[in-house]
Amino acid sequence: MQHKQIHSESLEVFTIGNVKEGSKWFWTHCLALYVISCSACVLLHFEYKNITKMRLAHITGSPVNPSHFTVLVRSIPCSQNHSYSKSVEDFFSTYYPASYVSHQMVYRAGRVDKLMKDAEKMYRMLKTIESQTKKSYMPCCLCGKSTHSFEALNNDAESVEIKTSSDELQPSQREKKDVEKIYRKLKTIETQKKMSSTPGCLCGGIMHYFKMLKKEAESVECKTSSDRSQPSQTDKERPAAFVFFRTRYAAIVAAQVLQSSNPMLWVTQLAPEPNDVYWSNLSIPYKQIWLRKIATLLGAIVFMFVFLAPVTFVQGLTQLDQLRQTFPFLKGILKQKFMNQLVTGYLPSVILMLFMYAVPPTMMLFSTIEGNVSHSERKKSAGIKVLYFTIWNVFFVNVLSGSIIRQLSVFSSFRDIPTQLAKAVPTQATFFTTYVLTSGWASLSFEVIQLFPLLCNGFRRFILRRQEEPCSNHALTFPHHTEIPRLLLFGLLGFTCSIMAPLILPFLLVYFFLAFLVYRNQILNVYVPKYESGGQFWPVVHNTTIFSLVLTQVIALGVFGIKRSPVASGFTIPLIFLTLLFNEYCRQRFSPVFKRSPAQVLIEMDKQDENWGRAEEIYKLLRTAYCQFPLLSLDLSTSQELSMAGNSGQNKDEGSSKDQESHNPDLNEIKLLS
Repeated sequence: MQHKQIHSESLEVFTIGNVKEGSKWFWTHCLALYVISCSACVLLHFEYKNITKMRLAHITGSPVNPSHFTVLVRSIPCSQNHSYSKSVEDFFSTYYPASYVSHQMVYRAGRVDKLMKDAEKMYRMLKTIESQTKKSYMPCCLCGKSTHSFEALNNDAESVEIKTSSDELQPSQREKKDVEKIYRKLKTIETQKKMSSTPGCLCGGIMHYFKMLKKEAESVECKTSSDRSQPSQTDKERPAAFVFFRTRYAAIVAAQVLQSSNPMLWVTQLAPEPNDVYWSNLSIPYKQIWLRKIATLLGAIVFMFVFLAPVTFVQGLTQLDQLRQTFPFLKGILKQKFMNQLVTGYLPSVILMLFMYAVPPTMMLFSTIEGNVSHSERKKSAGIKVLYFTIWNVFFVNVLSGSIIRQLSVFSSFRDIPTQLAKAVPTQATFFTTYVLTSGWASLSFEVIQLFPLLCNGFRRFILRRQEEPCSNHALTFPHHTEIPRLLLFGLLGFTCSIMAPLILPFLLVYFFLAFLVYRNQILNVYVPKYESGGQFWPVVHNTTIFSLVLTQVIALGVFGIKRSPVASGFTIPLIFLTLLFNEYCRQRFSPVFKRSPAQVLIEMDKQDENWGRAEEIYKLLRTAYCQFPLLSLDLSTSQELSMAGNSGQNKDEGSSKDQESHNPDLNEIKLLS
């Protein structure tokens, strides 16, 4: 095949489809396939080995992790005689008397959780108002001290009262009472603040801080303690609890052993890290979990087939002859070279990329409905769904282009799969190259810019006028469920096109080099890790890479069969079995470490803690680690300590009260801010 004007040819010229049948040069493709497969397997082995070592080092070298001593118990049987808490205590005290320490029940998240979130938002709002009013303080003409912050509120209240009284439309009696009530409340707060404040400078300037209403806090505390003793509290308990053990080995044994003759009762598993717990799913009855998983699986499959419509439309744009036959009025437009390249080359990948943005949120919703009890499991499940979805729709559906019925009928016979893929993959080299440019390179630029968080931050600050300080809720976390499937998809495209259409490889190499620089910067300087998964995503990466290798070898087998090269086909078949054998070796050698923790490592860590005398420290940590209703955040408590540092007498009273509360760690402390 001669090409006089090589620059005007399409990328299909540089594919394996242009090699003549029976050519002797197919042995070079077979040799390249062996080199690529062996190199990938060697790298996978070393990487699996290194990540396994890092996982064990993470378990042994990290600080004391409460999740190593904690077991999550679900499907606790209901009893009419006593509560769930009493059932847990009796069960584990009977069957684990030497290792059981205590437990913490899971409660129904209701009004208390909402009130605590509202209280924290109110605190941040008051803190923002305080910082703004400090900037607007006017110094006194005599001593230079700042005016009182509540005086401005009183003036505003008086001005509102005067304005309402002088308005032409007289307000109702109820509105007048509301204004007077607000004014009296402000007067009362101001009087209390003046009585409790101390001079903070030589001229008698008053220090401004939020004062804790101690009597109200004690009254609410007494009320909550009395509410706990009421029988209605048992109705708020859910059949799930965190059970704490003395040693790591006892916890791992209790998590892996079947606790009852009925597998649906007393279901145990190792608890996730405290910051990794997804509290809302702990209230889901365990008997619904398998139904939820089946329902979400069916929902994901339905969504995948519904998504065939836009993918088929996108793939139809790449077929120029079909476009001219279906839309005759486009013949004149498609004759133009620029419009032809735009419609058949760039536009399909852009449209597909826009449709793909709706996939990760949908899969995350399905993973939430499944009932995963941790954020990491939810992201991992969503990432696997997104991975399967993208491989099916971006690779297989685009390769096996045509109608939906034809796409489904392709897999009616497994013997025809290599042949169909061998015919279709080389013809889609242009589309895959353009997809790498639009979805790969463009996604890296969006990753650096962080466009969506930037727009949300601008909307919150300039439209909603919320000048609140950055907190952990607004911190960015690495989107495993979107980025890892994209990287694995490009790896699949690189493997399958390596010997079919090798011209795509330079674009992929540039993408992976830029991705290494971008993601390294983002992980070190941008994203904030809220929990540690311990390398749980690596088995997914390994299995997907093995699947990409086997798929490449199957496609190569089909190409060699179509091109009538029996020698290359004969050498490809053993390579497939060797790859599968290597995968089985890795599954037996490394995979169990990612599913279960080794007892040898845990026992050595327990002995080390016993020798160092850290048992009491660990028990104190376990009592406060898993808190379902965190009443005050860390920054709130620290700011309270800083603000109360000016009043020494009050600090002594609060210090004594804190000492009394520390003897009773089970009692929740509720504080009110004014």
